[in-house]
Amino acid sequence: MTVADADRRSNARRAGAKLAIVDAHHHVWDLERNRHPWLQDRPSIAFRYGDYEALRRSYSVADHRFAARHFDLVGSVYVEAEWDPADPIGETRYIHAIADCDGLPTVVVAQAWLDRADVGEVLAVQAAFPRVRGVRHKPKAARDRRDARRGEPGSMDCPLWRAGFSRLGNHGLRFDLQTPWWHFEAAADLARDFPSTPIIVNHAGLPADRSVEGLAGWRGAMERIAAWPNVALKISGIGVPGERWTPELQVPVVRDAIRIFGWQRCMFASNYPVDGLCGSFNEIFDSFDELTSDLEEAARAGLFRNNARRIYAIS
Repeated sequence: MTVADADRRSNARRAGAKLAIVDAHHHVWDLERNRHPWLQDRPSIAFRYGDYEALRRSYSVADHRFAARHFDLVGSVYVEAEWDPADPIGETRYIHAIADCDGLPTVVVAQAWLDRADVGEVLAVQAAFPRVRGVRHKPKAARDRRDARRGEPGSMDCPLWRAGFSRLGNHGLRFDLQTPWWHFEAAADLARDFPSTPIIVNHAGLPADRSVEGLAGWRGAMERIAAWPNVALKISGIGVPGERWTPELQVPVVRDAIRIFGWQRCMFASNYPVDGLCGSFNEIFDSFDELTSDLEEAARAGLFRNNARRIYAIS
């Protein structure tokens, strides 16, 4: 599907009923008021999509509503955006103030560093915010599957990191896990050892390598972690560096992800504005629409909105 095709589909939808969605993963940031080191410091950090200069501007809820204007955005999940790690509570307070005025985001995945000495205090404060449903802390990960090792400090095997993770259940918090699929063996062990803590895998395990070998490794890793019922999946953030987002590019990831996890445990999300580096909001959600057009309505309703409502306790 070309950009023109995506626009035509969106224009056709605009003429009729809009597809209702809960965007299960997005960000906002105000770079004039708040500190986001990765967006403001120089030089740029290594980034999975390469050059991200286009992200070095403020992105508001109004911007997000405009990006999603051809859809009926009935709710959203804000995910921590690597705000200044010295002040994780500041981000949550800032987002709540926005949501209280605007109505979006509906719920929040807050920042918490599981291997820091103050993790107990931070989790207690974060859990007290009415919109907070969970936290995210990206564990240490190898950039290439050939370099993946178990037991690294700061990884999901790290005793200090696990001790922080063990506190989530005391506060009824979910955990958003962003790690590449070659670390899913450790993630499966985490799900096994903490069965009462919901784990939501971000960005389908980052399957950027679309070679036959890469997709085979990804599928095997997905099957390993999907075996644990406390794990759910976000189909989002699946752009491929240097390639424009198309349904054809995403067929093996979207369809196999749903097959492996079952539609009841999957959610569609934009990962905006980050995935704006790969495609427009229309291209992303029109692809999801096209690739699930053969599914029953209950499955589509689950993927586009109802599963996010259930998994993140959105009333």
